[in-house]
Amino acid sequence: MFGQRRKAERAGDWAAFEAEAVPHMNELFRVARWLAVDRTTAEDLMQETFTQALQSFHRFEPGTNCRAWLVTIMYHMNSKRRRAGARLRLVNDSEERIAETVAFTPPTPQGIKEEEVLHALRSLPTQFQEVVILADVEDMAYKEIAEALSIPVGTVMSRLSRGRKLLRVQLATYANAYGIGQQDEQAAPSISEKQGGKSNAVS
Repeated sequence: MFGQRRKAERAGDWAAFEAEAVPHMNELFRVARWLAVDRTTAEDLMQETFTQALQSFHRFEPGTNCRAWLVTIMYHMNSKRRRAGARLRLVNDSEERIAETVAFTPPTPQGIKEEEVLHALRSLPTQFQEVVILADVEDMAYKEIAEALSIPVGTVMSRLSRGRKLLRVQLATYANAYGIGQQDEQAAPSISEKQGGKSNAVS
């Protein structure tokens, strides 16, 4: 009797997990590809994330943002992988002030393609890159990003502002190098608009 009840509970847990978490697999894999150096590593990170999520699903609160919960687990799992590989890089104050050295933020140039935006994004320091990805690509709220990265909301807002500023500089540098025209008063397009989705503007 007990064994049958436990089996039914596990089946119920899996059904709930399948309904809540599995639909986000494609979005989570996109995040994993940003975090991982190659597709194989991204697939491993995905497997570890969903395994941990299933084991911890009893802690998930129905009605809350499951995708943000999964992203938080993925970032924690990725941090464990980095520590295990002795690749964890500590962010110091000088890195936090990188964007402050940029005296002028140019307008986003016209004619920039999606792959050029993504290339510029990948060139940003990690702490700025990850908040821009989660805010402007994954459309996560500040609080959700703060929980995913284990940093204060104020730090999320600061890094997002600086990351967007650096991104605009990178795009302007690329445009100048390849002779792509600029429009002084043009508002910055969002990264996800380049990808056909909705998002905040990179400004």
